Amino acid sequence: VQLQASGGGLVQPGGSLRLSCAASGIMLDHYAIAWFRQAPGKEREGISCSSRFDERIYYIDSVKGRFTNSRDNFKNTVYLQMNNLKPEDTAVYYCATGPKFGCYGVDARDFIGMDHWGKGTQVTVSS
Repeated sequence: VQLQASGGGLVQPGGSLRLSCAASGIMLDHYAIAWFRQAPGKEREGISCSSRFDERIYYIDSVKGRFTNSRDNFKNTVYLQMNNLKPEDTAVYYCATGPKFGCYGVDARDFIGMDHWGKGTQVTVSS
């Protein structure tokens, strides 16, 4: 099983990026998917998740209205569209999943059961 996050880069405040998380070895329509980020000197935090068929999608407050979580199950890929980026969004971003993860919220306790992690992609928001 491999998850590969990509699409990060350097962007100015107010800019946009779209992250992709491509899966191999699993079919993403069987899994809820979570996005995490880890900023320098901070703990990793879950920021969004989507259930198998996107019937539930959640975001933490700090990204709500700016980030959009979507998936293309035919491409076996999930996306995180990030708009109006802020310097505080600077972090390494990861996608993750596991057979016991269902996406029922974005409290820290909801992000459990991550058996598969992708390599992260760096997002830097700076002028």
